[in-house]
Amino acid sequence: MKGLLKIGLLLVSLVAFGLIPLSVTNAAENDAKGLFEKRCSICHATSRPLGKTKSAEEWRQTVIRMKGYAGGKISDEEAEIIIEYLSETRGK
Repeated sequence: MKGLLKIGLLLVSLVAFGLIPLSVTNAAENDAKGLFEKRCSICHATSRPLGKTKSAEEWRQTVIRMKGYAGGKISDEEAEIIIEYLSETRGK
């Protein structure tokens, strides 16, 4: 019984200090949103793309085009995360 209590206290502590997120999906979504906001605001307000609705392929074309304008400030991996984020939040 003491062993279970110790494990429970450990897990609660890890969650409380943010070392284990309560929701992995929310953490990943927040990371994607933050990345989108950080990278896309280099050139324009984030309200610009958030005001549009596009298919996943249209978002891919847009993000790849914008990546070219950003002069190397957006990696291929970051572009994929941004494409996925926009497709999920502003997709057709």
